[in-house]
Amino acid sequence: MATEADILKALEGLYGPGGAPLAGAVSGVNLSGAKAFVSLAGDPSQTQAWEAARGAAERAIKATPGVEQAIVTLTAERASRPEAPAPRAQAHAHGHAHAHAPGPGATPPQQKAGIPALEKIRFIIAVASGKGGVGKSTTSANLALGLAAQGWRVGLLDADVYGPSMPRLFGLTGKPKVEGGKLAPLEAYGVKIMSMGFLVDENVPMVWRGPMVSQAISQMLGEVAWGELDALVIDMPPGTGDVQLTIAQQVPLAGAVIVSTPQDLALIDARRAVSMFQKVEAPILGVIENMSYFLCPHCGGRSEIFAHGGARHDAEQMGVPFLGEAPLDIKIRQTSDAGSPVVGAEPDSPQAAVYLNLAAKVKTLLETQKTRAAPKIVVG
Repeated sequence: MATEADILKALEGLYGPGGAPLAGAVSGVNLSGAKAFVSLAGDPSQTQAWEAARGAAERAIKATPGVEQAIVTLTAERASRPEAPAPRAQAHAHGHAHAHAPGPGATPPQQKAGIPALEKIRFIIAVASGKGGVGKSTTSANLALGLAAQGWRVGLLDADVYGPSMPRLFGLTGKPKVEGGKLAPLEAYGVKIMSMGFLVDENVPMVWRGPMVSQAISQMLGEVAWGELDALVIDMPPGTGDVQLTIAQQVPLAGAVIVSTPQDLALIDARRAVSMFQKVEAPILGVIENMSYFLCPHCGGRSEIFAHGGARHDAEQMGVPFLGEAPLDIKIRQTSDAGSPVVGAEPDSPQAAVYLNLAAKVKTLLETQKTRAAPKIVVG
Protein backbone atom coordinates (compact mmCIF):
# COMPACT_ATOMS: atom_id res chain seq x y z
CA MET A 1 0.00 0.00 0.00
CA ALA A 2 1.29 3.47 -0.89
CA THR A 3 1.92 6.04 1.85
CA GLU A 4 1.56 9.80 1.92
CA ALA A 5 5.35 10.04 1.54
CA ASP A 6 5.12 7.95 -1.65
CA ILE A 7 2.49 10.32 -3.04
CA LEU A 8 4.62 13.38 -2.31
CA LYS A 9 7.68 11.68 -3.81
CA ALA A 10 5.72 10.98 -7.00
CA LEU A 11 5.16 14.71 -7.37
CA GLU A 12 8.86 15.55 -7.24
CA GLY A 13 9.94 17.20 -10.45
CA LEU A 14 6.44 18.51 -11.19
CA TYR A 15 5.75 22.23 -11.07
CA GLY A 16 2.65 24.36 -10.85
CA PRO A 17 1.99 27.75 -12.44
CA GLY A 18 4.89 30.12 -11.82
CA GLY A 19 7.38 27.31 -11.34
CA ALA A 20 6.66 26.41 -7.71
CA PRO A 21 7.12 22.69 -6.84
CA LEU A 22 3.77 20.95 -7.05
CA ALA A 23 4.38 18.94 -3.88
CA GLY A 24 4.26 22.22 -1.96
CA ALA A 25 0.69 22.83 -3.18
CA VAL A 26 -0.67 19.61 -1.68
CA SER A 27 -3.33 20.50 0.87
CA GLY A 28 -4.59 17.01 1.63
CA VAL A 29 -3.88 13.32 1.00
CA ASN A 30 -6.47 10.66 1.68
CA LEU A 31 -5.52 7.01 1.03
CA SER A 32 -8.10 4.24 0.98
CA GLY A 33 -6.57 0.92 0.02
CA ALA A 34 -5.18 1.31 -3.50
CA LYS A 35 -7.07 4.56 -4.08
CA ALA A 36 -5.49 7.97 -3.59
CA PHE A 37 -7.40 11.22 -3.18
CA VAL A 38 -5.16 14.28 -3.31
CA SER A 39 -6.10 17.96 -3.19
CA LEU A 40 -3.99 20.78 -4.58
CA ALA A 41 -4.46 24.35 -3.37
CA GLY A 42 -3.97 26.95 -6.06
CA ASP A 43 -4.93 30.42 -7.19
CA PRO A 44 -8.50 30.28 -8.63
CA SER A 45 -7.59 33.00 -11.14
CA GLN A 46 -5.18 30.56 -12.81
CA THR A 47 -7.69 27.77 -13.40
CA GLN A 48 -6.44 26.75 -16.84
CA ALA A 49 -2.81 26.50 -15.77
CA TRP A 50 -3.69 24.59 -12.62
CA GLU A 51 -5.81 22.15 -14.61
CA ALA A 52 -2.71 21.18 -16.60
CA ALA A 53 -0.77 20.70 -13.36
CA ARG A 54 -3.62 18.67 -11.86
CA GLY A 55 -3.61 16.28 -14.81
CA ALA A 56 0.16 15.81 -14.61
CA ALA A 57 -0.08 15.12 -10.87
CA GLU A 58 -2.82 12.57 -11.37
CA ARG A 59 -0.81 10.70 -13.99
CA ALA A 60 2.26 10.65 -11.74
CA ILE A 61 0.31 9.38 -8.74
CA LYS A 62 -1.38 6.66 -10.82
CA ALA A 63 2.10 5.42 -11.78
CA THR A 64 3.06 5.04 -8.11
CA PRO A 65 3.43 1.42 -6.92
CA GLY A 66 0.48 0.48 -4.74
CA VAL A 67 -1.88 3.00 -6.35
CA GLU A 68 -4.55 1.71 -8.75
CA GLN A 69 -6.81 4.75 -8.86
CA ALA A 70 -6.06 8.40 -8.27
CA ILE A 71 -8.28 11.45 -8.05
CA VAL A 72 -6.58 14.82 -7.81
CA THR A 73 -8.77 17.84 -7.11
CA LEU A 74 -8.16 21.58 -7.12
CA THR A 75 -9.11 23.81 -4.21
CA ALA A 76 -8.71 27.45 -3.33
CA GLU A 77 -8.15 26.83 0.38
CA ARG A 78 -5.06 29.03 0.45
CA ALA A 79 -3.42 31.46 -1.93
CA SER A 80 -0.80 30.03 -4.22
CA ARG A 81 2.84 30.98 -3.78
CA PRO A 82 4.15 34.15 -5.49
CA GLU A 83 5.09 33.47 -9.06
CA ALA A 84 8.74 32.66 -9.75
CA PRO A 85 10.53 32.28 -13.08
CA ALA A 86 9.61 29.00 -14.71
CA PRO A 87 12.41 26.40 -14.56
CA ARG A 88 14.09 25.24 -17.71
CA ALA A 89 12.89 21.97 -19.15
CA GLN A 90 15.05 19.13 -17.91
CA ALA A 91 14.99 15.43 -17.23
CA HIS A 92 14.15 14.44 -13.66
CA ALA A 93 15.29 11.46 -11.67
CA HIS A 94 11.82 9.94 -11.49
CA GLY A 95 11.07 10.35 -15.17
CA HIS A 96 8.04 12.62 -14.70
CA ALA A 97 7.65 15.58 -17.05
CA HIS A 98 6.56 18.81 -15.39
CA ALA A 99 3.18 20.30 -16.27
CA HIS A 100 3.03 22.95 -19.00
CA ALA A 101 0.33 25.58 -18.62
CA PRO A 102 -1.74 26.54 -21.67
CA GLY A 103 -0.70 29.79 -23.31
CA PRO A 104 -2.58 33.06 -22.83
CA GLY A 105 -6.13 32.82 -24.07
CA ALA A 106 -6.00 29.04 -24.36
CA THR A 107 -9.35 27.29 -24.10
CA PRO A 108 -9.72 24.22 -21.84
CA PRO A 109 -10.51 21.07 -23.87
CA GLN A 110 -13.93 20.83 -22.22
CA GLN A 111 -14.94 24.20 -23.65
CA LYS A 112 -14.02 23.09 -27.15
CA ALA A 113 -15.80 19.76 -27.35
CA GLY A 114 -17.71 19.13 -24.14
CA ILE A 115 -17.03 16.03 -22.04
CA PRO A 116 -16.17 13.17 -24.43
CA ALA A 117 -17.47 10.50 -22.03
CA LEU A 118 -20.96 12.06 -22.28
CA GLU A 119 -21.12 12.51 -26.03
CA LYS A 120 -22.93 9.21 -26.63
CA ILE A 121 -25.69 9.95 -24.10
CA ARG A 122 -28.98 11.19 -25.58
CA PHE A 123 -30.52 12.71 -22.47
CA ILE A 124 -29.05 13.73 -19.10
CA ILE A 125 -31.58 14.16 -16.29
CA ALA A 126 -30.96 15.76 -12.90
CA VAL A 127 -33.10 14.59 -9.99
CA ALA A 128 -32.93 17.29 -7.34
CA SER A 129 -34.49 18.60 -4.16
CA GLY A 130 -34.12 21.75 -2.13
CA LYS A 131 -33.55 19.80 1.08
CA GLY A 132 -32.53 16.35 2.25
CA GLY A 133 -34.78 13.59 3.51
CA VAL A 134 -37.50 13.89 0.87
CA GLY A 135 -36.72 10.60 -0.93
CA LYS A 136 -34.73 12.00 -3.84
CA SER A 137 -32.31 9.05 -4.08
CA THR A 138 -35.13 6.50 -3.92
CA THR A 139 -36.88 8.43 -6.68
CA SER A 140 -33.67 8.57 -8.77
CA ALA A 141 -33.07 4.83 -8.46
CA ASN A 142 -36.62 3.87 -9.37
CA LEU A 143 -36.81 6.43 -12.19
CA ALA A 144 -33.66 4.93 -13.71
CA LEU A 145 -35.12 1.44 -13.41
CA GLY A 146 -38.41 2.65 -14.84
CA LEU A 147 -36.70 4.09 -17.91
CA ALA A 148 -34.73 0.85 -18.34
CA ALA A 149 -37.98 -1.13 -18.11
CA GLN A 150 -39.16 0.75 -21.21
CA GLY A 151 -36.22 -0.46 -23.24
CA TRP A 152 -33.84 2.42 -22.69
CA ARG A 153 -30.12 2.05 -21.98
CA VAL A 154 -29.71 3.89 -18.68
CA GLY A 155 -26.91 5.10 -16.43
CA LEU A 156 -27.19 6.44 -12.89
CA LEU A 157 -24.65 8.83 -11.34
CA ASP A 158 -24.74 9.31 -7.58
CA ALA A 159 -23.53 12.92 -7.29
CA ASP A 160 -24.04 13.14 -3.53
CA VAL A 161 -20.37 12.88 -2.55
CA TYR A 162 -20.95 13.47 1.17
CA GLY A 163 -23.82 10.99 1.50
CA PRO A 164 -23.81 8.49 -1.39
CA SER A 165 -26.90 6.26 -1.36
CA MET A 166 -26.69 4.10 -4.48
CA PRO A 167 -24.34 1.41 -3.10
CA ARG A 168 -26.88 0.64 -0.35
CA LEU A 169 -29.98 1.10 -2.52
CA PHE A 170 -28.70 -1.40 -5.09
CA GLY A 171 -26.81 -3.67 -2.69
CA LEU A 172 -23.52 -3.11 -4.55
CA THR A 173 -20.25 -3.62 -2.70
CA GLY A 174 -17.74 -4.12 -5.52
CA LYS A 175 -15.12 -1.67 -6.72
CA PRO A 176 -15.04 -0.23 -10.25
CA LYS A 177 -12.34 -1.60 -12.55
CA VAL A 178 -10.17 0.58 -14.74
CA GLU A 179 -10.66 -0.17 -18.43
CA GLY A 180 -8.89 1.84 -21.10
CA GLY A 181 -7.97 4.57 -18.64
CA LYS A 182 -11.56 5.02 -17.43
CA LEU A 183 -13.59 3.61 -14.55
CA ALA A 184 -16.10 0.97 -15.56
CA PRO A 185 -19.44 1.57 -13.79
CA LEU A 186 -21.03 -1.23 -11.82
CA GLU A 187 -24.35 -2.65 -13.03
CA ALA A 188 -27.62 -3.68 -11.41
CA TYR A 189 -30.87 -4.57 -13.19
CA GLY A 190 -29.22 -3.52 -16.45
CA VAL A 191 -28.47 0.03 -15.21
CA LYS A 192 -24.88 1.35 -15.17
CA ILE A 193 -24.13 2.96 -11.81
CA MET A 194 -21.28 5.10 -10.50
CA SER A 195 -20.95 6.50 -6.98
CA MET A 196 -18.23 7.88 -4.74
CA GLY A 197 -19.46 5.19 -2.35
CA PHE A 198 -17.79 2.61 -4.62
CA LEU A 199 -14.40 4.29 -4.26
CA VAL A 200 -14.22 4.76 -0.48
CA ASP A 201 -15.32 2.65 2.45
CA GLU A 202 -18.82 3.28 3.79
CA ASN A 203 -17.52 4.59 7.12
CA VAL A 204 -14.91 6.96 5.67
CA PRO A 205 -16.15 10.58 5.79
CA MET A 206 -15.46 12.82 2.80
CA VAL A 207 -14.07 15.86 4.61
CA TRP A 208 -13.78 18.00 1.48
CA ARG A 209 -14.42 21.62 0.68
CA GLY A 210 -16.73 22.64 -2.15
CA PRO A 211 -14.09 22.99 -4.90
CA MET A 212 -12.78 19.49 -4.18
CA VAL A 213 -16.28 18.04 -4.44
CA SER A 214 -16.91 19.87 -7.71
CA GLN A 215 -13.68 18.51 -9.16
CA ALA A 216 -14.58 14.97 -8.08
CA ILE A 217 -17.98 15.30 -9.79
CA SER A 218 -16.30 16.52 -12.98
CA GLN A 219 -14.08 13.45 -12.94
CA MET A 220 -16.95 11.06 -12.30
CA LEU A 221 -18.68 12.55 -15.31
CA GLY A 222 -15.66 12.58 -17.59
CA GLU A 223 -13.56 9.62 -16.45
CA VAL A 224 -16.26 6.94 -16.38
CA ALA A 225 -16.87 4.65 -19.36
CA TRP A 226 -20.59 5.36 -19.71
CA GLY A 227 -20.74 4.25 -23.34
CA GLU A 228 -23.90 4.68 -25.38
CA LEU A 229 -26.93 5.52 -23.24
CA ASP A 230 -30.42 6.79 -23.87
CA ALA A 231 -30.47 8.47 -20.47
CA LEU A 232 -28.12 9.29 -17.63
CA VAL A 233 -29.97 10.02 -14.38
CA ILE A 234 -27.97 12.16 -11.93
CA ASP A 235 -28.96 11.87 -8.29
CA MET A 236 -28.05 15.36 -7.08
CA PRO A 237 -27.14 16.24 -3.50
CA PRO A 238 -29.74 18.32 -1.67
CA GLY A 239 -29.60 22.09 -1.92
CA THR A 240 -28.42 24.57 -4.55
CA GLY A 241 -24.65 24.67 -4.06
CA ASP A 242 -21.35 23.87 -5.77
CA VAL A 243 -22.28 20.48 -7.21
CA GLN A 244 -25.48 21.76 -8.77
CA LEU A 245 -23.64 24.67 -10.38
CA THR A 246 -20.82 22.42 -11.60
CA ILE A 247 -23.25 20.07 -13.31
CA ALA A 248 -25.39 22.87 -14.70
CA GLN A 249 -22.30 24.55 -16.21
CA GLN A 250 -20.57 21.47 -17.58
CA VAL A 251 -23.43 19.24 -18.67
CA PRO A 252 -26.13 19.87 -21.31
CA LEU A 253 -29.01 18.86 -19.06
CA ALA A 254 -32.10 17.70 -20.89
CA GLY A 255 -34.12 18.53 -17.81
CA ALA A 256 -34.57 18.35 -14.06
CA VAL A 257 -37.04 16.44 -11.91
CA ILE A 258 -37.71 18.14 -8.56
CA VAL A 259 -38.68 15.95 -5.60
CA SER A 260 -40.56 17.40 -2.63
CA THR A 261 -42.76 16.30 0.22
CA PRO A 262 -46.08 18.13 0.72
CA GLN A 263 -45.31 20.18 3.85
CA ASP A 264 -44.59 23.89 3.56
CA LEU A 265 -40.96 23.68 4.73
CA ALA A 266 -40.02 21.25 1.97
CA LEU A 267 -41.98 23.17 -0.65
CA ILE A 268 -40.07 26.39 0.11
CA ASP A 269 -36.80 24.61 -0.66
CA ALA A 270 -38.28 22.88 -3.71
CA ARG A 271 -39.21 26.28 -5.14
CA ARG A 272 -35.58 27.35 -4.69
CA ALA A 273 -34.43 24.27 -6.61
CA VAL A 274 -36.81 25.09 -9.47
CA SER A 275 -35.57 28.69 -9.55
CA MET A 276 -31.94 27.58 -9.64
CA PHE A 277 -32.43 25.35 -12.69
CA GLN A 278 -34.43 28.08 -14.40
CA LYS A 279 -31.58 30.55 -13.83
CA VAL A 280 -29.09 28.21 -15.52
CA GLU A 281 -31.63 27.63 -18.32
CA ALA A 282 -32.10 23.92 -17.64
CA PRO A 283 -35.62 22.71 -18.52
CA ILE A 284 -37.84 21.64 -15.62
CA LEU A 285 -39.39 18.29 -16.54
CA GLY A 286 -41.65 18.52 -13.53
CA VAL A 287 -42.25 18.10 -9.81
CA ILE A 288 -43.11 14.88 -8.00
CA GLU A 289 -44.72 14.84 -4.55
CA ASN A 290 -43.09 12.10 -2.50
CA MET A 291 -44.55 10.73 0.76
CA SER A 292 -47.79 12.24 -0.47
CA TYR A 293 -49.95 9.92 1.63
CA PHE A 294 -49.77 6.77 3.74
CA LEU A 295 -51.88 3.67 3.15
CA CYS A 296 -52.18 1.48 6.23
CA PRO A 297 -51.11 -2.07 5.30
CA HIS A 298 -53.61 -3.47 7.81
CA CYS A 299 -56.83 -1.54 7.30
CA GLY A 300 -56.17 0.16 3.97
CA GLY A 301 -56.98 3.57 5.44
CA ARG A 302 -55.32 6.61 3.92
CA SER A 303 -53.54 9.20 6.08
CA GLU A 304 -52.00 12.38 4.72
CA ILE A 305 -49.22 12.63 7.29
CA PHE A 306 -47.34 15.51 5.67
CA ALA A 307 -50.43 17.24 4.27
CA HIS A 308 -51.27 16.70 0.62
CA GLY A 309 -51.33 18.47 -2.72
CA GLY A 310 -48.78 21.17 -1.92
CA ALA A 311 -46.37 20.13 -4.68
CA ARG A 312 -49.15 20.05 -7.28
CA HIS A 313 -50.26 23.53 -6.25
CA ASP A 314 -46.73 24.94 -6.36
CA ALA A 315 -46.04 23.32 -9.75
CA GLU A 316 -49.15 25.00 -11.16
CA GLN A 317 -48.12 28.33 -9.62
CA MET A 318 -44.63 28.08 -11.13
CA GLY A 319 -45.89 26.91 -14.50
CA VAL A 320 -44.04 23.57 -14.51
CA PRO A 321 -45.51 20.07 -15.00
CA PHE A 322 -46.71 18.03 -12.04
CA LEU A 323 -45.50 14.45 -12.52
CA GLY A 324 -47.48 12.65 -9.84
CA GLU A 325 -47.61 11.43 -6.25
CA ALA A 326 -45.60 8.71 -4.55
CA PRO A 327 -46.87 7.23 -1.28
CA LEU A 328 -45.12 6.77 2.04
CA ASP A 329 -45.14 2.98 1.82
CA ILE A 330 -43.44 0.28 3.86
CA LYS A 331 -42.73 -1.87 0.79
CA ILE A 332 -40.78 0.94 -0.87
CA ARG A 333 -38.74 1.31 2.29
CA GLN A 334 -38.17 -2.44 2.71
CA THR A 335 -37.03 -3.04 -0.86
CA SER A 336 -34.71 -0.03 -0.75
CA ASP A 337 -33.13 -1.15 2.52
CA ALA A 338 -32.70 -4.64 1.07
CA GLY A 339 -30.70 -3.32 -1.90
CA SER A 340 -33.44 -3.97 -4.47
CA PRO A 341 -35.49 -0.86 -5.36
CA VAL A 342 -39.16 -1.65 -5.77
CA VAL A 343 -39.23 -1.26 -9.57
CA GLY A 344 -36.50 -3.88 -9.86
CA ALA A 345 -37.68 -6.17 -7.06
CA GLU A 346 -41.45 -6.08 -7.65
CA PRO A 347 -42.13 -4.47 -11.03
CA ASP A 348 -45.79 -5.58 -11.04
CA SER A 349 -46.62 -4.09 -7.64
CA PRO A 350 -48.79 -0.96 -7.25
CA GLN A 351 -45.83 0.75 -5.59
CA ALA A 352 -43.65 0.16 -8.67
CA ALA A 353 -46.46 1.41 -10.91
CA VAL A 354 -46.02 4.91 -9.43
CA TYR A 355 -42.42 5.10 -10.64
CA LEU A 356 -43.11 3.36 -13.94
CA ASN A 357 -45.73 6.01 -14.62
CA LEU A 358 -43.22 8.72 -13.65
CA ALA A 359 -40.64 7.23 -16.03
CA ALA A 360 -43.18 7.09 -18.86
CA LYS A 361 -44.00 10.79 -18.40
CA VAL A 362 -40.34 11.77 -18.28
CA LYS A 363 -39.57 9.69 -21.39
CA THR A 364 -42.39 11.37 -23.30
CA LEU A 365 -41.29 14.84 -22.22
CA LEU A 366 -37.70 14.17 -23.27
CA GLU A 367 -38.65 12.78 -26.66
CA THR A 368 -40.96 15.69 -27.51
CA GLN A 369 -38.92 18.66 -26.28
CA LYS A 370 -36.39 20.60 -28.28
CA THR A 371 -32.77 19.68 -27.71
CA ARG A 372 -30.62 22.00 -25.64
CA ALA A 373 -27.16 23.07 -26.73
CA ALA A 374 -24.22 22.59 -24.38
CA PRO A 375 -23.72 25.63 -22.13
CA LYS A 376 -20.78 27.96 -22.49
CA ILE A 377 -18.41 27.93 -19.54
CA VAL A 378 -16.71 31.14 -18.54
CA VAL A 379 -13.67 30.77 -16.30
CA GLY A 380 -12.51 33.70 -14.21
